[in-house]
Amino acid sequence: PLVTNPVLIFFIVLAIILLSPILLNRFKIPHIIGLIVAGIVVGPFGFNVLADDSSFDIFGQVGLLYLMFLAGVEIDMYHLKLNLKRGLVFGVLTFLAPMIIGTLASYYLLKLDWVTSILLASMYASHTLISYPVVARLGLTKNPAVMIAIVGTIIAVIGSLLVLAAAVNIHKTGVFATMDLLSLLGELAIYCVIIMYVYPRLTRWFFKNYSDRVTQFVYVMALVFLASWFAQIIGLEAVLGAFFAGLVLNRYIPNASPLMGRIEFVGNAVFIPYFLI
Repeated sequence: PLVTNPVLIFFIVLAIILLSPILLNRFKIPHIIGLIVAGIVVGPFGFNVLADDSSFDIFGQVGLLYLMFLAGVEIDMYHLKLNLKRGLVFGVLTFLAPMIIGTLASYYLLKLDWVTSILLASMYASHTLISYPVVARLGLTKNPAVMIAIVGTIIAVIGSLLVLAAAVNIHKTGVFATMDLLSLLGELAIYCVIIMYVYPRLTRWFFKNYSDRVTQFVYVMALVFLASWFAQIIGLEAVLGAFFAGLVLNRYIPNASPLMGRIEFVGNAVFIPYFLI
């Protein structure tokens, strides 16, 4: 890479975060596109100005978790309940359609074996909330379509992870291990129960005894990354833990509160743009 000085690296990243919205707003283009394109241009496969080093791995992972946490904590629970059934149906459809079509296409057109075809199709079936910051800035988070898309994304990701677990077991043992899949579902259920029981009680006690703004912010972030880590331990993706932590903490962090303002500011100013770059 052309630049190795950490101070200069951070300046270049901040310059990209600053200039992308300013330049692209003139053309009515979402700034997310500018961050992604800028990352390609300055990265190893562009002009090789910056290396894809550990700092981008760490900040990028934090940004992805932050993005999923914000999606959970900003959801209007009332509107979520109203659109939950439609979101579940949408999630199942957006998972099954790519899975079935992708599996058949990989097997008959690409001439891959069944396990590889199913695993490849699970990549088609999963998707992310990468456009959520744009939706949030436009104030559309309460729109039914947004609620349905969020629920659908979570269903599709969980389905893809279950397919991944099954494919890995088949690759290792040569057979489909039903018990391993049921064990993963059981661990997921236990994980959800623990988070839903412990987090609300601990949060009520903490917010009652500690009112310092910085302390509350650090506390919330600690809970988010703890939930993400526990999700990884049971074999799921950390993003699911971050999103679930956001849902559980939703009622304790009102959208108009100073704490929510700090959470959004830090995420949108540094971590999420780092992930996009």
